[in-house]
Formats: sequence, structure tokens, C-alpha cells
Amino acid sequence: MLQVKSFVVGAALLAMSTFVFAEEAATEAAPAAPVIAGKTLDQLLDSIRTADLRDDAENKAREARFAADRDGQARLLKEAEGEKNVLESKAAVLAKQFEDNDKIISELSQARDAKAGNLGELFGVLRQTAGDFATVARNSLLSVELKGRTAEIDRLAQTKTMPPMEDLQRFWFAMQQEMTESGKVKRFDAEVVGKNGEKTTASVLRVGPFVAISNGVFLDHATGSPSFSVPQQQPGSKFRKIGGNFEDETEGYHNMVVDPSRGVLLSLYSQRPDIVERIHMGGWVGYVILAVGFIGAALGVYQFVYLTKVGTKINQQLVNMGRLTEDNPLGRVLLSFKGNNMVKAGEDAEVVELRISEAVLRELPPIQRIQSFLKLGVAAGPLLGLVGTVIGMIETFQVITESGSGDPKLMAAGISHAMIATVLGLAIAIPLLFMNSALSSRSKRIVQVLDEQSTGLLAEILEQRANGRA
Repeated sequence: MLQVKSFVVGAALLAMSTFVFAEEAATEAAPAAPVIAGKTLDQLLDSIRTADLRDDAENKAREARFAADRDGQARLLKEAEGEKNVLESKAAVLAKQFEDNDKIISELSQARDAKAGNLGELFGVLRQTAGDFATVARNSLLSVELKGRTAEIDRLAQTKTMPPMEDLQRFWFAMQQEMTESGKVKRFDAEVVGKNGEKTTASVLRVGPFVAISNGVFLDHATGSPSFSVPQQQPGSKFRKIGGNFEDETEGYHNMVVDPSRGVLLSLYSQRPDIVERIHMGGWVGYVILAVGFIGAALGVYQFVYLTKVGTKINQQLVNMGRLTEDNPLGRVLLSFKGNNMVKAGEDAEVVELRISEAVLRELPPIQRIQSFLKLGVAAGPLLGLVGTVIGMIETFQVITESGSGDPKLMAAGISHAMIATVLGLAIAIPLLFMNSALSSRSKRIVQVLDEQSTGLLAEILEQRANGRA
């Protein structure tokens, strides 16, 4: 403010000096009234006085505003200090309350631990049991029907704190539900994944937690999967027939395939090769063995039918010995010594016996045929099986040489070849042995009848000669 006034006074003095200098110059030149920038000295004095008054008014207004602001700031400061004191009081109360609550929590924790006793061990057992049951639930067929239960059981198995009573009750209910549903046969709709990966909703028949079947097809359940799947291989036709019949029943007691391992044994059984696959595993040796067996069996059946017919005709001939026919060996043997072929009167007895033996021997080839081939098949079957066994062992040793003996699956093909060939050899030898024994028995019976009747005929001839001589 003082600087402004000094500036105004200086400006006034400068103007006055200029005015005096101008006035002197004008006096010398020509007399005239004193003028400064178009104003007289009186006007200039009034302007200076007006400016001073205006500046004083502005300064007073500013001082009034500054005083008002100072009072407001003091009031705000006082209010802030009062609020600070209130908050400090609350903080002290809260700090004391926190200390008290901390002590209470510590005391309650100690009291809880003291009252818990062996609940810690019980909690450990609970977690272990929940973990074991979670594994069972994921592998169970019931998880497809009872969706969402494994997540809750896993949460209970992984909890770090003592679970509430509601969780324990739900866990108990889940275990009881597993046991209850294990004894039920139930039909429900479920998602089934086909062999080509296509998902469909089908009616599924569940036999406890052991087996699931749909439309006569046994289903598989992967661990934790929410759906069933159709395995690439099904068990044998016998099992499929049992399952199909059981699926069609609605009440009563019926036979059904049950897998106590919940699908593992059934899956392994499905991977077993059938008879055709086993024959293919035998290789060319197996085909040769089967060919020998098939030919032997066909010839054996043919000869068995032939001997049966011959035996029937011989029995008919024995009943009617007065009328001999040539449609049976006995009739032909007896007719060779009667009628036009009667024994000569002077013929020796030994010659007669030889002629009778000749007639019997003439009938033996058709009766005893095929038996030699069957004996050959009985002996050749095991020998061919031994050949296949040797070939299979050679293949096994080659695999061992190439890849070592660490993986038994690599050696399975050679061992299967060896064992299948042996089995096929025995499989044809044993039936051919029984068939040859049956044919031999029948042929011996027929030959015995021929020998008996021819010997009787010879005795009759000799008796007639003796009577004639007498």
C-alpha cells in the first residue's frame, strides 16, 4: 500500500515540475493557463485525492475479508481438534476392546481345545474316510445317476477345519445311500457314448453298483465320468444272452452277470479272444490240424453210420436164418457154402475151413476201413501241435532278442501261437481216439458174429460128413 502511495506522489511531483517548466516557457513565449494532459492542477489534485480514498476503501475491505477468513480458519481448526479428540477417544476404546476380545478368543480357544479332547484324531479319521469314499464314489456306477455328490465329498476330504454337523450328516447320508442303492436293480435314463463317440440318452438298467446294461449291451463307466460308454468289445454270447433276458424281466428272480470288481473283470473277460480268434492265432499249423480233424471226423461219422446199418441187417439176418440174403455180410458168407456153392463131398476139412475164412476175410475191409486213418489222426494231431509249439517258441525268442523281456505283451503272440497249436492238436486227437475206439468196437462185434456163424457152419458141415460116413 505504501508503495502505491509513493508511486502516486512521485508522479505528482514529476507532473508539477513539468508544469512549472512549461509555465516558465510559456511566460516567456506567451501568457496562458497552466494545463497537464488536458487537465488543470485542481482537477489533478482531485483525481489524486479520489484515488487515495478509493485505495483506502479497498484496503479496508481486504483487511475485513482477511479478518473474517482468519476467524473461519480458527473455527475450523477448533472443530478439527475437537473431532480429533473424539476419534482418539474412540480409538482408545476400540484398542481396549480389541485387547479384551483377543484375550477372550485365546481363552475360548483353550477351552475349546480342552473340551475337544480326541476330536482332533476323529477329524483326521473323518478326512481319511471321506477321501476313501470319494474314490469309491467316483468309480461307482451310482455317480451317473446321483450327480454332484463327489464334489461335496471331495470338499469334506480336503477341509482344514472341523466341518459343521450339517456336512457330517450329509456325508453319513451319502454313505448310507451308496449301501442302500447297492442292493437295488433300477432302470433310469442316462447319457451313453457309443463306439463312434456319439452321445445319446438311453434307458439303462443298473444292477447295484456292479453292472449296467442297455438294449442287451453291457456298458462301461470311466472313473469320474458323468455318463456310460459302450466298450469296443463285448463279453461272450452267453453273457450277452443272460443280460438281454434279465433286461426284459420286470419281477421275480432271474440269472444275471454280476462283476464284483465293478467292471474290471468284465472288461478283462471281454478282451479274451473267442474260438475263431484263437484258431487264427494258431497260424497255418492250426489250419492243417483242423483240416485233419475235420476229415477224420467226417470219415468217422460216415463209417459209424455204415456199421450201424450193417449191424442192424446182421441182427435181422440172425433172426431169420432160414432165408439168407446178400444185403449183409453174414448172409453173403453163409450163401457162399449153400446152394450152388455147397462144399464138395470129398473135400478136406482144412480146405473147407480156409474157404470159410476166405469168405469172412472178404467182408472185413469194408467193416474195418477208416480206422487206420483215425489212428493216424490220433498220432498226428499232437505231433502237429508240437510243430506249432516249436514255431511259436521260435517267434517268442525272436521277440525277446529284438526287444528284450521287459514287456510280456510283446511275447504274448508267440506264446499264444505255441499254446493254441498244442491245444488244437489235442482237440482233434482226443475225439478221434474215442471215435476210433467206438468204430473198432462195432467192427469187432460184427466180425465176431461172422466168425461165430462161419465156425458154426463149419461144425455143421463136418458133423454132416461124419453122420454120412456112419
